[in-house]
Amino acid sequence: MLYTSEVDKMTCVAKGCDHGPAPIPEEGRWVQARVIEDISGFTHGVGWCAPQQGACKLTLNVKKGVIQEALVETIGCSGMTHSAAMSAEVLPGKTILEALNTDLVCDAINTAMRELFLQIAYGRTQSAFSEDGLAVGAGLEDLGKGLRSQIGTMYGTLAKGVRYLEMAEGYVTKIALDEGGEVIGYQFVHLGKMMDAIQKGVDPKEAYEKNLGSYGRFGEAARVINPRHA
Repeated sequence: MLYTSEVDKMTCVAKGCDHGPAPIPEEGRWVQARVIEDISGFTHGVGWCAPQQGACKLTLNVKKGVIQEALVETIGCSGMTHSAAMSAEVLPGKTILEALNTDLVCDAINTAMRELFLQIAYGRTQSAFSEDGLAVGAGLEDLGKGLRSQIGTMYGTLAKGVRYLEMAEGYVTKIALDEGGEVIGYQFVHLGKMMDAIQKGVDPKEAYEKNLGSYGRFGEAARVINPRHA
């Protein structure tokens, strides 16, 4: 290490205190993180692209500095989904520092990685006070049965009002209206469960009908409409 002549001539003054970094909560322990291997945690974060036309929700499970599990959910441009496919393959096995400095192609995914790095490095994780953290595979719990992202997609115009297209329960097939034309419920099909059934050999029509559900006062509708075509 090189020192300038000014520093070389300085008198050496003893350092009075050196307690190391402040401890952060990690998987039920307090840890003084000095190297990447000291970092563990499970958490989620959201990123957005430069033109702000899309977003990414990223979930990481980090054990001893290495990403063991990654869930990448995107909404926005079609190119983002392809970047997500690459990212889900690339991220596991990297340290969080490597992942922070890896081009994940999509701005939204890169931004989400940056936000998660900060959360994990500062101990602000979902598993901060969970002994031994969360098992690898915990990320799938965000998706629920059928392993589909929970997405809310709604559309509305001043001229024609609101349209429910996708709810947490699934793909909305019908909207129930009362006599005044206001929404009082909806019918949906749980696509994840339906596809699971079809893959197990159930007839598609039967699988569709068995995975229909409704919410609200759907049965009391004065009129039912298709949100995409009516």
